[in-house]
Amino acid sequence: MLLRETILCAATPSTGPGAIAIHDLQTGSTLASFKQTNAALHGTAVVQSQDGQGGFLLAVQHDKSIMNVYNFQKDQISLKIVLPEKLSCIALDHSGAYCAGGTSQGRIYLWEVASGILFNSWDAHYRQVTVLKFTHDGAALLSGSEDSGVSVWSVSRLLDDDISSDLPLPYCVFSDHTLPVTDIACGIGAFPDCRVLSSSVDHSVKLWDISSQTLLTTFQFPQPISCLAWDLTERMFFAASKDGSIHQMNLFRQREDKSSAFSMEAIGGAGVTDIIHAGGDQTKAQKRRLISVGEPVVTITISLTSTLLLAGTSTGIIHIYDIPSHQHLRSISTHKGFSITHLATMLKPPDLIGHVSLSINAGHSSESIPVRHVAPFQRMRDAKSREAHDIAMMLPVQDNVVYEGEGSVYTAEALLRDHDFFVHPAASAGQDAVSLQSKMNELETEVARLREQLGKAKGVNDMMWETVVQKVVGHGKDESDKQDVGTEDERRRKRGRTDS
Repeated sequence: MLLRETILCAATPSTGPGAIAIHDLQTGSTLASFKQTNAALHGTAVVQSQDGQGGFLLAVQHDKSIMNVYNFQKDQISLKIVLPEKLSCIALDHSGAYCAGGTSQGRIYLWEVASGILFNSWDAHYRQVTVLKFTHDGAALLSGSEDSGVSVWSVSRLLDDDISSDLPLPYCVFSDHTLPVTDIACGIGAFPDCRVLSSSVDHSVKLWDISSQTLLTTFQFPQPISCLAWDLTERMFFAASKDGSIHQMNLFRQREDKSSAFSMEAIGGAGVTDIIHAGGDQTKAQKRRLISVGEPVVTITISLTSTLLLAGTSTGIIHIYDIPSHQHLRSISTHKGFSITHLATMLKPPDLIGHVSLSINAGHSSESIPVRHVAPFQRMRDAKSREAHDIAMMLPVQDNVVYEGEGSVYTAEALLRDHDFFVHPAASAGQDAVSLQSKMNELETEVARLREQLGKAKGVNDMMWETVVQKVVGHGKDESDKQDVGTEDERRRKRGRTDS
């Protein structure tokens, strides 16, 4: 089944090496594990397998200037990249073309993944860069720092050869936070027509509009916020803190108009003065929107169907909650004793090792799914390599080539079946339960019929046994009677001889 949602998590121990693992979302079973990594928070990035090419994972080691590269087709390190210095966080754009890395001194590096060219490196903040995120179209890079600032950088300007020697200037800077920024979440939309959420140690989450470069709303919480998760449709977001509480904030509410009709309206948007408090004297509705995990929450994410909330804790447990009801469904304790530093959901990679055949047939030839090329990153900017700009790329597949291998032929019926299972896993599970119950009923009916036949056979056997026993016993009695009569006649004849 191709449309299968999985969990990608990075587990880091207090001492020793950690691992990156892929789990099945429905069962929690481990599908793959990548060892020898020790990535800190915001130190793991992934590009999914797409367009006929295998994806890859990047994990920067928090205690050394090394980046490990993995691909889904083997569980060992594919490449070790020596970095200019230790990185505090990394980010990949959705296409996997560029990688950005931040340092504890506030510096940001920007590399091209396929060629390894260092396009730019600049001092972006005064203190450590805590989080980096690309917008969904990859046109902008957002950086959060311990200096409480959130900067937006235009990627096209960072790649421009004409201004490569100049100090990059941010597209805009959001500076309303008063303490270090802990996380950033980007909304859907092309840059700059998109919104951004940022969380901070100052107990607040702020909603920004990039196009107008303004603050829309401030959400105030009773605890410092450590991580964010934003619904894909931007209807709500979750804010988690290290005391184990996760707050759900709805960005729309139901309003009753003059005609007593209900309608939905967006909340906030009034600017700096618009502050929404979550906590303190909570209403019943606010209490229903609070999830208490009971353990320090390090990272959270929302499933692809926007129905499940996943929370990774500092004790290595991954808790899964149903978003509409906030019911705790199950927990994955495979990494107990570790700290979950990265958590994301994605479709099961078609080239995941050990679970699918990696060979596909094109005509009479056979080849494996190619892995997206990752070149060693440059440690210093090199004008010559930038002018040459050698980059490895895969040519698109011709339309007249027919693939007939596993995972290549995907009929409409299979797509609809897999989509139904992906969107409604509970319903599919219910159907499986009904099918299992019907099979059990059939087996019970068969057992009852066999018992009835066994009873009849036993009755026939008992009757035959009784008949045989009676005949044998009767024949024995007749023989003994004959023997007794013969003996008595012999005695009488002997007495007659004696008398005479």
